[in-house]
Amino acid sequence: MNQLRYFAALARLGNFTRAAAACHVSQPTLSQQVAKLERELDQSLFDRRGRGATLTDAGRALLEKVEHALALLDNAKVSVRSAGHAERLTVAAIPTIAPYLLPEVLVRFATAHPAAHVEVREYTTDECLAHLTNGELDLAVLALPVRGDHLAAETLFTEELLLAVPAKHALAKKRQVRLTDLTDEPFVLLHEAHCLSGQALGFCARHALAPLVTAQLHQLGTVLELVRLGQGVSLVPAMAAKKDRSGGRVYKPIFGEKPMRTLGVVWSKLRFRSPLFDAFVGELRKSSKT
Repeated sequence: MNQLRYFAALARLGNFTRAAAACHVSQPTLSQQVAKLERELDQSLFDRRGRGATLTDAGRALLEKVEHALALLDNAKVSVRSAGHAERLTVAAIPTIAPYLLPEVLVRFATAHPAAHVEVREYTTDECLAHLTNGELDLAVLALPVRGDHLAAETLFTEELLLAVPAKHALAKKRQVRLTDLTDEPFVLLHEAHCLSGQALGFCARHALAPLVTAQLHQLGTVLELVRLGQGVSLVPAMAAKKDRSGGRVYKPIFGEKPMRTLGVVWSKLRFRSPLFDAFVGELRKSSKT
């Protein structure tokens, strides 16, 4: 079963290092187990290029069967636990959502379901999708859209991305900030592994702005600290701006067409949906109305 889980993760992520991290094993271990699976099947499942991997025709044919088998197995486990009155839920969210949306949801959920045990994980979008596909998560809160043959999604809400600038920056005092005002401004963004970076750069590209990116980081808190120190500007979610109490930064809307992102809850259509699942999604829906 581990071989099949490693195979599915590598198929989805296309990179040995990221797939190994998603499966919580070393990269050599994952590589060896995938190679062993190929020997057992007498088929090459991946075309390898460095640490990258692309499915062969045989790999694509196998992937659908593997995803279905893994989902059925995990579905059976959850069904048995549910029959035994176990109340467990495994939830994930991306780093630009988890610290801002989940705490209040978890408090309300714990109050309504004191016997429930909720395990919370923080992953990138690719990691969330891999764990959903492998049946290791009940649900994930992500930026939409996402792709996956066996995945379902429900939109929660759409939020604006705000321009974060140092408090003493000239733009902080400007009544209306246009995208053209940012032509010569250095940008501090999240690493490309985080979807927020792609959303920010995609918005700029659609408006013919090619920002000078001076830093790409893995923590939004670090991005905001560099903004405070005058190292650049950034586009950040409104929920992060709302929770910022540290000072030293000003958040400005972009005049005209605004950068936006849509958030939603994602789950595997092949996974058992317990009453606890529906209750947690209900709490997420409440948050979308506040």
